[in-house]
Amino acid sequence: MTTPAPSWIGDSALLEPDDGYAGTLVGRVWNPTVNGPSPVVFTAEGVYDISAAFPTVSGLAEHPEPARAAREALATATFVGSFADIVGNTPRESRDAARPWLLAPVDLQAIKAAGVTFAVSMIERVIEERVKGDPVAAGELRASILNEIGADLRTLKPGSPEALALKDFLLGEGLWSQYLEVGIGVDAEIFTKGLALSAVGAATQVGVLSTSVWNNPEPEVVLIVSSAGTIVGATLGNDVNLRDIEGRSALLLPKAKDNNASCGLGPFVRLFDETFDLDAVRGLTVTLDVDGLDGFHLGGSSHMSEISRDPEDLVGQLMGPQHQYPDGTVLMLGTMFAPVDDRDVPGQGFTHKVGDIVRISSGPLGSLVNQVETSERCEPWQFGVASLMKNLAGRGLL
Repeated sequence: MTTPAPSWIGDSALLEPDDGYAGTLVGRVWNPTVNGPSPVVFTAEGVYDISAAFPTVSGLAEHPEPARAAREALATATFVGSFADIVGNTPRESRDAARPWLLAPVDLQAIKAAGVTFAVSMIERVIEERVKGDPVAAGELRASILNEIGADLRTLKPGSPEALALKDFLLGEGLWSQYLEVGIGVDAEIFTKGLALSAVGAATQVGVLSTSVWNNPEPEVVLIVSSAGTIVGATLGNDVNLRDIEGRSALLLPKAKDNNASCGLGPFVRLFDETFDLDAVRGLTVTLDVDGLDGFHLGGSSHMSEISRDPEDLVGQLMGPQHQYPDGTVLMLGTMFAPVDDRDVPGQGFTHKVGDIVRISSGPLGSLVNQVETSERCEPWQFGVASLMKNLAGRGLL
């Protein structure tokens, strides 16, 4: 039986890459026949369970050639269903628990995020810190800071002599901030976004705390990294951000960033192969569209070419002799989006409302579509690592 996707998702084909299934697309679905999650390969013919060969996506990423291994695993794979049917069955409000649904495309990897990697985002973090989460004061300070700096920060390489000279100038002017330190200083900001298995996938809800009054999506390119530090693929992410909470104090970053359903990933991972590689990631354009039930629309685009730190540099700062991740990592590369468009009251900028539809797109990676709800009302996170190990053991896959 074919189930059409709910109207807020749109045609499931819109979630697919612009070149269809030319690349190697992997991810995860909840498979009711085994009462648990299964790694899958997405093909033009349908979605196939490859858990017999790779019980976890993390394990697949550890293979010397993950894309080739995923394609070879199709020889013993089990058909799960069509992409359209699985997407259509994913929203919690209309889900049939007897049929498969889409999950975030990663599992045991640590979920990490790099912050302040784009100039626009950097300035907005400075503003958040100075105004302590007050959106009215933010507009006034934004104009003042940009006028004082008078420089195109996109041309600066973090840690360069030019960047350090700008730091000295801003210190002298009383404009220095901890956000500028990680934006143009030597060391990147890399934090833990969420625990393994806590991310939500496409076609479901993402969450903001009900107590937050100033928040926004952060559309990002996300790297899939093996335990050896090898970048093996990419996906799309939404690093949902509570600007009022982080603005009160940078020490509240965990409360602003890590809440139920606050990390969206998907709809799948595109593994590096002959159709897609790290240079392609460096050239990606990411678009954001937010549509509210009130008729509000927010749109924009960003270019990975404007990132201040190269993806390989960020991975090198994340892991190596100084820190190991035996199950690999997922690294969100940061965003240049910090929406300032007024939504309701002039001067108060943008914030989410329940029911907002967030679509994050990039041609080779497809579209990550989610609906905003409060974290307290989103689907609870109940299936953790212990549950996964018990399930895999019961299926004879450990």
